[in-house]
Amino acid sequence: MPGPDPAVAATRLAVREHVADLADGSLVLVACSGGADSLALAAALAFEAPRAGLRAGAVVVDHGLQEGSDLVAEMAAETCRELGLDPVEVTRADVHTTGAGLEADARTARYAAIEAVAARLHAEVVLVGHTRDDQAEQVLLGLSRGSGARSLSGMPARRGRIVRPLLALPRATTRAACEAYGIEPWDDPHNSDESFRRVRARRVLAVLEGELGPGFGAALARSADLLREDADYLERLAHEARAELPDAEGLPGVDLDALAALPRAIRTRVWRILAAEAGAPLADVSAAHVESLDALLTSWHGQGPLHVPGGIAVARDRGAIRFRPLASGVE
Repeated sequence: MPGPDPAVAATRLAVREHVADLADGSLVLVACSGGADSLALAAALAFEAPRAGLRAGAVVVDHGLQEGSDLVAEMAAETCRELGLDPVEVTRADVHTTGAGLEADARTARYAAIEAVAARLHAEVVLVGHTRDDQAEQVLLGLSRGSGARSLSGMPARRGRIVRPLLALPRATTRAACEAYGIEPWDDPHNSDESFRRVRARRVLAVLEGELGPGFGAALARSADLLREDADYLERLAHEARAELPDAEGLPGVDLDALAALPRAIRTRVWRILAAEAGAPLADVSAAHVESLDALLTSWHGQGPLHVPGGIAVARDRGAIRFRPLASGVE
């Protein structure tokens, strides 16, 4: 008796490997947009979950950014129900403009909406449909920002409740799986809108694949895996170093000399930790921001205060490095 289509088998195996450690009866959700990646993932989860003793449902996020987005969300939800997923919930994302760009604002709102539904339903994990192509595009965008090893390490297979089973599979596999299932995916018009950086990265990646070989995207994704191991280790050391940094005597802030004594590879990461503690969105803190901050220690000539994303001012003051909201000023 012939087995399933190879693309279907690949997606099912990927899901099986990523839910194998969950306890019997755990609820697993798939975040489904109605696109090929998330529908192939939803179908694979619907097949694998009952065989692993798990419950399987879906969360569909309506960003409300396009006319008819509510209908697209309901269609995706109905497909998930037809696949046998239950519960299936449609939720509206509250997209706020922060100045970080529509892509970033929509992503922040999307994950907030997903986490809210997952918490309410007591889901153990939420599967999202990022593929190897998405990983390669992420690394390419990281290169364009010049933000260091963390940006180049791409997306992890798991972070908290979010799990990405398809990171080792190309986008073509999810399309082939949908075809084999007879599922018609929705093509988001934003995916062809070159006002978005990710869409331009996708086009550039296709050019690079044509010029340097069809394995270029896969090589970027493998590089991300290797860099992530290094970045995780260095960040662990940085968090340990941050915990041991003494406060500045008599001032809010950290001791300048203690910060300056850290090895640069650790210190640059500690700068990012300090910025995040002060309220700066880490995704917007670039390598250029970190270099400017480090110059407060390595090339001090009276400059400051410096500004970092999130409305934060940073100054060197009487043996201390201080992060303060711009509204309050820095004395």
